Amino acid sequence: MTIFCSHCHRPLQAETSCPPRRGKQAPSASKRFRSTKSASKARRDQINVELQALRSLLPISTREKEQLSYLHTMALVCLRLRGAQLFPPDSAPPAGPALGMELLSLLPGFLLVLSANGKLIYISENVAQVLGLSMVELLAQGDTVFDILDGQAHEDARKKLLLAQEEPGRKVTFVSEMRTSKAFRLQHGGNRAVAVCGRFMALRWLACPSTTAFLALCTPVTRFPADSDAGSQDDLFQSMHILDMTVIDVTESVTYHLGYRREELIGQSWYSLLHPEDTDLAAAQHRAVGESLGAGAAAEPAVLRVLRRDRAWAWLCVSARRDGGGRAITCTSRCLR
Repeated sequence: MTIFCSHCHRPLQAETSCPPRRGKQAPSASKRFRSTKSASKARRDQINVELQALRSLLPISTREKEQLSYLHTMALVCLRLRGAQLFPPDSAPPAGPALGMELLSLLPGFLLVLSANGKLIYISENVAQVLGLSMVELLAQGDTVFDILDGQAHEDARKKLLLAQEEPGRKVTFVSEMRTSKAFRLQHGGNRAVAVCGRFMALRWLACPSTTAFLALCTPVTRFPADSDAGSQDDLFQSMHILDMTVIDVTESVTYHLGYRREELIGQSWYSLLHPEDTDLAAAQHRAVGESLGAGAAAEPAVLRVLRRDRAWAWLCVSARRDGGGRAITCTSRCLR
């Protein structure tokens, strides 16, 4: 019987074997493991050296540098690089983001600059006065504006930023709770409600004139109160609507908050009072209540702008629920100042 070589398939004679193939033999498992482990450690050591060098260049205090993790360090470096690209030191206009604390202390809030996709580019140092977190601590939450907003506000913020991006120069505003320090939450009972008002602007001093950034002023408003908060009863009024949101009754206190007499609002549609940018949010709340069956069904509160009698806009936190055996909708509106 003829025996064939398993490597080259040639017939073998008795007591002979095929010569070994040329080339290097594979290293043993233990040697390969030792080589890979050593190389990985060398790479990690090199990365650590580079990260420490980057950390040393950050314009923050030594105490803050010592508290930075590696990921936090990279987030800060990326923030500085994005800012340097849009606001280069040798070409930034006089009204660039490099503002002194004396000027910042005069503002009613802090400044925020975002890229087109919501990446943080600049946060003014006085953010600590509003949120109880320094710029460095706030960036630990993430490097986009959505990382520092309350989770329920993400979709509304995305829509408003998209609207502002489609029409550069158009001012948009949205109100959302922003993350705060633990000490702030213990003292005030929760995160901070902040009105973000800004617009996309072309940065004409750059080589590419089409480059835009979202520049905004973030102003604190009163925190969203709970329905049982007796201390905030002076800040609310109630209205009753049929299912299409036509007003059928409203408390007399509406005159103090919106300037209308009770008789002026009865018979009007709630939608006729809303800011055009907030109608989608109000409609979503309306659908959530309308699709619920039975009395007592409620939707998540919504922050809306309502037209006052003097043609100014009032910010309201509106809670809606089904009432009257499911045949009516009652809205409790609290003014945010």
